[in-house]
Amino acid sequence: MQIQVNTDANVEGRDELTGRVEAEIGAALSRFSDHITRVEVHLGDESAGRSGGADMRCMLEARPAGQAPVAVTHHAATLDEACRGAAQKLNNLLDTHFGRLDDRKGGDSIRTSDQR
Repeated sequence: MQIQVNTDANVEGRDELTGRVEAEIGAALSRFSDHITRVEVHLGDESAGRSGGADMRCMLEARPAGQAPVAVTHHAATLDEACRGAAQKLNNLLDTHFGRLDDRKGGDSIRTSDQR
């Protein structure tokens, strides 16, 4: 799974920030690494440096192998909180997405389960 970090003009894309974000996203999505080819991280400061509330944005776009990409966005007061929140949202989304793919016809149903 490749992780690509992008920042807007209002966020300094230093190596430290990139490394921290890659580590956090990689750890949060490690169980999906066999199913995902790439995760794109887009970080932004929506207030352009002015003080405010939840003005930091983290958008994550995951590209499952052979399927359409899925994306989530989270806003928070800091970039770390925004990344953590977006990683949790994407983790939940992928859990649901891949869980549905694993549930195929022919599995146990209420009518075919053991009724003793």
